[in-house]
Amino acid sequence: MKMSVGLRTSSFAKLNRCVPWNLNVRKYVSDQLLADGEVKKSRIPLNIDTNMLKIGFLGGGKMAQALAKGLIRAGLSKGEMMLASCLPTDTGSIETFKEMKSNTVFTNVPVIDHGDVLILSVKPQVVPKVLPEFRIHDNKKLLISIAMGVSLASLEKALPKETPVIRVMPNTPALVGCGATVFARGKYASDKDAEITEKLFSAVGICEEVPETFIDPVTALAGSGPAYIYMVIEAMADGGVKMGLTRPIAYKLAAQTVLGAGTMVLETKLHPGQLKDDVSSPAGSTITGVHQLEKHGLRSAIITAVEAATLRCKEVSSQTEKN
Repeated sequence: MKMSVGLRTSSFAKLNRCVPWNLNVRKYVSDQLLADGEVKKSRIPLNIDTNMLKIGFLGGGKMAQALAKGLIRAGLSKGEMMLASCLPTDTGSIETFKEMKSNTVFTNVPVIDHGDVLILSVKPQVVPKVLPEFRIHDNKKLLISIAMGVSLASLEKALPKETPVIRVMPNTPALVGCGATVFARGKYASDKDAEITEKLFSAVGICEEVPETFIDPVTALAGSGPAYIYMVIEAMADGGVKMGLTRPIAYKLAAQTVLGAGTMVLETKLHPGQLKDDVSSPAGSTITGVHQLEKHGLRSAIITAVEAATLRCKEVSSQTEKN
């Protein structure tokens, strides 16, 4: 199987590329995928122009809206070519899609019929109610699921045989075009299906293919990670306020510092530890602050948070599978 390598397009502020994964990681991903056998041919009609796809959103929540806006912004689709299913009471989502010149419906079958690519963006507990509707027309279009905790095996079991499925884990910064997304392909998803998925989600940040076993740790790291960083930003700002800064400027500087540090890691390709050492002068204020962070267990706290969140993801996935 040929795996795509190289730089990915990112919408990160002032960041036009992301760092290619270590080739050993890519080889591991490839080996894991090949272990499941050869991937079938693409279910996407070859005459479809991937620069202008008809997208069907099964669920029109915040992530669906973010992706729709990103696809329009990137020129991969048009609002008029999108259709989303929303609850009649979800007037906010209906209005948002209307502003994008997209239509909404209150049932899923019209969406399934409409899309070249279908994006399942409902809550996990709703998934079992949606999937049987695919059997009405024995539809085998590419289904991209962003439903947390729902495995590829569960999706494939409930869908018409040989339906191509890809499981995606995005994160909330996709709302501002700065997402960190990974995806895992099902056994019937082809290289073409994977390329389409990567192209779609690269419109709202960076996107990488991983084996499905990575999804729970990625959820804990990238999915939950923004919450950890918001706490870091808040704490840094509080420190600035304690030392006399006004709160507005403290928040702005703390947030920009986090953005800048992340950009430095991606742009320079240097190890974060080296970048930390580069700004830690002997007997200076930075190394003094770093010492306090080490003394109070910052690293251990974050590592433990990712570990605990991963275990919780596994619990949720297990509960979802049982239901």
